[in-house]
Amino acid sequence: MILDFGAGFFLRRAAASDHAALAAVCLKTGDAGRDATGREDDPRLLGDIFAIPYQVLEPDFAFALEGPGGVSGYLFGALDTRSFNRRLAAEWYPVLQRRVADPGPDRAAWRGSDWARHVIHHPDLSMPQSLAAYPSHGHIDLLPAARGRGIGRKAMAFLERRLADAGSSGMHLAVDPRNHDALQFYKAIGFRILDDAGLPHGSVLVAKRFP
Repeated sequence: MILDFGAGFFLRRAAASDHAALAAVCLKTGDAGRDATGREDDPRLLGDIFAIPYQVLEPDFAFALEGPGGVSGYLFGALDTRSFNRRLAAEWYPVLQRRVADPGPDRAAWRGSDWARHVIHHPDLSMPQSLAAYPSHGHIDLLPAARGRGIGRKAMAFLERRLADAGSSGMHLAVDPRNHDALQFYKAIGFRILDDAGLPHGSVLVAKRFP
C-alpha cells in the first residue's frame, strides 16, 4: 500500500498481473469517462493503447487503485514523454500491429473498435514544442464507485510530487473535450488549458508547471 484513501480504497504499485483489470477500467471509462463497453467490439484494445503500456514501460509511475470490489482505477505517469513515445514506437506498437489488422483510412467504413485499430497502426507520437515546458504526462481513470471521495485530487498530487522529485518541470494530460467533469477537475487542481495551433486535434491538452 502506498496511499490509503479510506473506505477500503488504497493506491498500490500496478503489476503485470493487473493487465486485465487495468484494461477493464480503461474500457469502463473509455467513452469520455463513461462506459464504452457497448461501443467496442474488442474490449482489450483501449487498455492496450491507454493503460497497459504504462505498467510495462514506465513501472515506477504506474499505480492501481484497489477498492472493496477489486481494481477501481489507475494512475499512470511518464517522466519524459519523448522517451516514452520512442519506446512505444519501437517496442509496443509493433507487437500490437502484428496482432490486429489496419481497418484502412475510410472512416465511414469503420465499425466497433476500428478507430482503435487505426490508432495502433497510425499512432501520433509527436511532441509539439509548446509542450516542452511540460515534459511529463499522465493518465488517471476511476470507476464510479471511487469517485466523489477526494481520491482523484490526492492521487494527482501524489503523481505530481513523484514526477517533480524525479526531475520533471511539469506535466500535461489529454482530455476528451466531451468530458466536462474531468476538465473542471483539472482546472480545480491547478491545470490550465493549452491553446496552441501546433497541438493535436481531438483532445484538450491541460498542463501544469511544477514548483
